[in-house]
Amino acid sequence: MNDAEVTIDGLPARYLTSRPVAEDAPEVAGLLAEHQRAAKGSSGVDPDAVLAQLVGVGSWTRRQILVRDPEERLLAWLSVHDRAAGRTLVDVTVGPGLPDDEAADLAGHLFACAERHALDIAAMRGLRTTLLDSGAYADDARQQGWLDRAGYRRTRTWLQMTRPVRPEEVGGLPAPREGVVVRQPERHDDGLPVAQDLQAIHRVLEESFQDHFSSYRESFPEFVMRQREEPGHRWDHWWLATVETDDGPQPAGAVVSTVVPADDSGAEGSYVDYIGVHRRARGRGVAKALLHAVIADAAQRGRNRVGLEVDADSPTGADGLYTSLGWVTDYETQSWHRDLDL
Repeated sequence: MNDAEVTIDGLPARYLTSRPVAEDAPEVAGLLAEHQRAAKGSSGVDPDAVLAQLVGVGSWTRRQILVRDPEERLLAWLSVHDRAAGRTLVDVTVGPGLPDDEAADLAGHLFACAERHALDIAAMRGLRTTLLDSGAYADDARQQGWLDRAGYRRTRTWLQMTRPVRPEEVGGLPAPREGVVVRQPERHDDGLPVAQDLQAIHRVLEESFQDHFSSYRESFPEFVMRQREEPGHRWDHWWLATVETDDGPQPAGAVVSTVVPADDSGAEGSYVDYIGVHRRARGRGVAKALLHAVIADAAQRGRNRVGLEVDADSPTGADGLYTSLGWVTDYETQSWHRDLDL
């Protein structure tokens, strides 16, 4: 445990508070696993991802506090993430072992602390308003009640979907339609991708999502750095789709995916972090071509599944596409938002 204590206004003196250090990662992973099992019946915590969030390269964008009891048992974790200009991610995790009244009181103090941190972040960025972005599992009435009392409102439902991958899909999936090309970014001799292709992927994703729910513009350096912070990041898990036009090939869609740790069977998986299709290319099978590229790549690597998240309320009907391609919903999550003025 870190000896450098931090203060949470109004928190009863019996609690011990500190900033996380690397040695805290196993305890935090255990706390998250307990919470997930209580909230949705299963756990899928990635210890490497927890360590990266606590003390990794991107941890400087987060304000984090651990709360312990007098016996130094970990009770709660607060993370306030400066995600993008005008958007602050708030994660409050309180272990399920506390009595309801004590857990609710502790959560209330953590959400209030998160608000103060978010105000500091917004002031640092020179903003007049910011969005507090938090969430809960769809079956977690406890967390939802805390969010409601903290002034958040439920704004969206997300389907967490998984598709099995079969070895024969290495070369057995349909080819892209005529005029559609899907490829990975070109690379330099040292293996790093060419900046022009990465910029094209960033641009097409930004333009694809600009009209979508809760979309916030993110600069190219912020986007690339955030992707590289992920333990499952691999440059060879990015794809760019182009379509043929009168002016030659034009960027039409993109996928950024990552590696998912091995499950109980010992097999790793792939996860689609981002998939976007530019409006100029919609209706030409670009999304299917990109998804087929991810599936075939996963099969070639011996992976057994591909996961993704989809907006259940999206007017594009993306969940119908995923269902038609073999994805099924494992569980649902919710977005809870609160607008905060300086």
